[in-house]
Amino acid sequence: MPRDRELTKADELAQFLAEHPKWRIEAGQLTRTFELGTFLEAIGFVQRIAQLAEEQDHHPDIDIRWRKVTLRLITHDAGGLTWRDTALASACDDSLEP
Repeated sequence: MPRDRELTKADELAQFLAEHPKWRIEAGQLTRTFELGTFLEAIGFVQRIAQLAEEQDHHPDIDIRWRKVTLRLITHDAGGLTWRDTALASACDDSLEP
């Protein structure tokens, strides 16, 4: 099985969540809501996430509600969470600062 489709083990996922406590698992997806200062800051954040997603060829579901941006990650073709999801989640955390 290619590494891109290898599901993340429960202990690895638990470690990621311990290191990134603002992320959670909802309906089998890695989910986090970011709250920015203004709507325009939220849009700028989404633009940075879009760039990361293109670079990694792994695209989150994005929901924008005024200053709140919710990201949902899952590797659909693997049927669950893989290293690609945790890697993009970490990169999203890092890109919070402009």
